[in-house]
Parts: sequence; C-alpha cells; structure tokens
Amino acid sequence: MALSTRFTELFGVQHPIALAPMGGSAGGALAAAVSRGGGFGMLGAANGDPEWLARELPLVAEAAGRPWGIGFLTWQIDVGAIERALEHQPRAVMLSFGDPSPFAERIRVSGTLLIIQVTDLEEANRAVGLGADVIVAQGTESGGHGARKGRSTLPFVPVVVDLAAPVPVLAAGGIADGRGLAAALALGAAGALLGTRFQATAEALVDPSTAEAIVEGRGEDTERNRVLDIARGSRWPSKYTARTLGNRYLDQWRGREAELAADPRARQEYQHDVAQGNLPSLPMWAGEAIDLITDLPSAADLVATLAVQAEDALDRAGRR
Repeated sequence: MALSTRFTELFGVQHPIALAPMGGSAGGALAAAVSRGGGFGMLGAANGDPEWLARELPLVAEAAGRPWGIGFLTWQIDVGAIERALEHQPRAVMLSFGDPSPFAERIRVSGTLLIIQVTDLEEANRAVGLGADVIVAQGTESGGHGARKGRSTLPFVPVVVDLAAPVPVLAAGGIADGRGLAAALALGAAGALLGTRFQATAEALVDPSTAEAIVEGRGEDTERNRVLDIARGSRWPSKYTARTLGNRYLDQWRGREAELAADPRARQEYQHDVAQGNLPSLPMWAGEAIDLITDLPSAADLVATLAVQAEDALDRAGRR
C-alpha cells in the first residue's frame, strides 16, 4: 500500500519522510539524496552563514525537479538569512527554536511553505496562529537540541495533531526505523522528521568517528545536558538542552553547570582538548533510538527502506 498523507500531497513527495535540518550535518548532498529517494530533504542552515550556503546550495540542486527545503535556528537568524534562502526557491522553510513571528509572513507571502517545529503546547498554539503549513511536534527523545521541560513523542504528538487540525503534523524524536514512522502515522501525524538516523548515512556531513559512535551506541548512552553548550560558549537559550552521547568532559561537569559557566579556565581546557583531538569538534548529537541504527547506507536507499518497513508494520498491525 502507498503511504499517501496530507504531507506527501502538499509537498509532492512519494514518502511521508523528512530530513531534519541538522546544523553541521544536513548539507546539500544529504538533502539531495533524501529528496531523490522520495522523501523531503532539508538543508540545516542553522544561522544562515552565507559561505556555508554558497557551498551547500549547489549540491542540493542535484535534486532538480524534486522538492527540497531549508531549516534555520530561529533564535540565531535575521531577515537577511531568510531573504538569501528564498532567492533559491526552496519548497519550504522550517523555523525551529525561538519566536518565528518576525519571519513567518515573509516566508508565506513568497509562496514558500512554512514549517514550524514546536516543543510544547505554547509553541504549538503560536505556530497555528502564524499560519504554519506544517507543524513538527518534537519529543524529548530527539537528538540535538530540544525543550528542557518537554514531553515524550508518544503523548505529545497526538495532542498537537488535535490542536493543529487540519494542519498536518510531522512527528519527531526517537524515530529511527519504519516502525517508528508507522507509529507516527497511527498517532495521527502526516509523517515523520528524522535526524539521528540520517546522520548515520553516506552523505551526512559528520566526522566518521561520529557516525561510528552512533552505530555502536545505545539509547542509554545519550543524555540531555547544557554542559557542552556552556563549554563551547554557545548562546543557546536555556530553555533548550541538547541530547548527546557522553564524553569525559560531560562526566566531569555534569550537575555543575553554574560552576562551569563561571570558570573561564575550564572552558579554555575544553577548547584545548578539541584542538588536540581529545574531544570531538562538535558534540555527538544523538537520539534515544540509536540502538536501531546499525549501518551507514545511502540516504536515498534509506528512505525507501523506511517506507517499506512502515508499510509492513502497518500491514501486520492491521492483520492483528
């Protein structure tokens, strides 16, 4: 059976699968591969760095004729970043983490679809009010940044589905195989947005050691923290923590965030260890579902595999 949903119809894609626009790993090659595979690929533009976009946008053009999008960290951008993105005519722009109000109307009047990611019901209500075309409901199982006091994907998604109707909702957080996609559809979502699973692909912009750590890791090896943001000098709003794989620096400072923030020498030691190769250059963002990730396929092949797995899971559930 075909997995046709409001999302696939609105975006003109084959499968209800979207690539999370992960800063630092969702580059042009990965976004293009997801779109070629029949999903919806999105560039992870983060703060909209012009040099990064100039390098990665031509790569996503390989998906010519296939819909693609671009995502930003809302708290980190200005209108100029949105304008530069719209020049390349993406099918959609996704805004995450922060107030999307200053940018929503500019995106909508361009005819570009607006995707807003939400981590709580206050954000979900705001997204509906701003006229989002798609809402991503992110649970706390997700890798990378998310709400410090958020809710798990399973109970959060159907609440947002009911609140946002008839706006289609994508489920995010802890989804790494077709069974997770099937579960999202059963919850009323129109598809799923996957991050960590696509980091472990041939096209992802991640260090090989990070991809290997994801393949070998377990969900219990991940945890939400602010330690690594503080150590990096990142200005992420305190509302959002990041789920990462552990390392010795995190072990050293866990529960001592205020002390770390007040100790410039400790932060310098972190930067020194990164420069010496003793710590990864970026935290290893990873969600709770990494137990399900056991290989490093092409992203295009992965999209097809996820769709088949989801169809099989739904078929089995129907027979029961």
